[in-house]
Amino acid sequence: MLEKKIQKRKAFFISDKTGITAEMLGHSILSQFDEIIFIEKTIPFIDNEEKAFNALDTIYEMTRDDTDKPIIFSTLVDKNISKIIQNKSNAIFLDCFQIFIAPLEKELGVSSSHSIGKVRSVNNTGYFKRIEAVNFALQYDDGQVSRDLSKADIILIGVSRCGKTPTCLFLAMQYGIKAANYPIIPEDFLNDRLPEFIIKIKNKVFGLSIDPQQLSQIREKRRPNSEYASYSNCIFETQSANKLMNKEKITFFDMTNQSIEEISSQILQNINWNRNQF
Repeated sequence: MLEKKIQKRKAFFISDKTGITAEMLGHSILSQFDEIIFIEKTIPFIDNEEKAFNALDTIYEMTRDDTDKPIIFSTLVDKNISKIIQNKSNAIFLDCFQIFIAPLEKELGVSSSHSIGKVRSVNNTGYFKRIEAVNFALQYDDGQVSRDLSKADIILIGVSRCGKTPTCLFLAMQYGIKAANYPIIPEDFLNDRLPEFIIKIKNKVFGLSIDPQQLSQIREKRRPNSEYASYSNCIFETQSANKLMNKEKITFFDMTNQSIEEISSQILQNINWNRNQF
């Protein structure tokens, strides 16, 4: 039986600013085609014609030996710059703004501003709240500070290396949530209970769980050939942690096959957070 050949395609995210919007839209769409490997490249800050031609050179260099057309996701606002890329790239060109803005202009009966890099008015209060939340997450990371946890919007608990810190930082940076985290440690397993200061505020507490095999692989990179990283120890810790969280009726989420964004979204649903306030 012939082995199926894996298809590979080049994909580019081009923007006049950071490229984050093009990346987010592009990733969401490309993720639907899981039988294809996409080799991706972001080309940001294309805000004049010279940079547009430089971007074309980059695309050409990366695709000159390819038989398939590259795919371009564009959030370029300037029509002249956009046309340069579209007409000279020999690519599948997807203008993300035109796909959405043109129908809206027709429906709303007004023209959009077509401003480069425009976002809705910058919310300085929201910005400083996010900075404050990031500082909070760093200060209260990994159980460094156990006092004043009541100041936290949420507290994440779970075994070491299950994803608590990156989830806290994502919630802080994206939503301005003051998120602390506490590692469930061997002493908690011996006592067969979570610390009292966690139990007292468990209405703010969420847990993270993870498959022991995946946990072992993560820990192995940190401490190779250690008891800490051993599969048997990871089984013991994850099962014991889940038992303690169930005992206190703490909602917990499995990180094994979910991204930080997915877990964060579930947490936001549970606390009824207004995720559009920033």
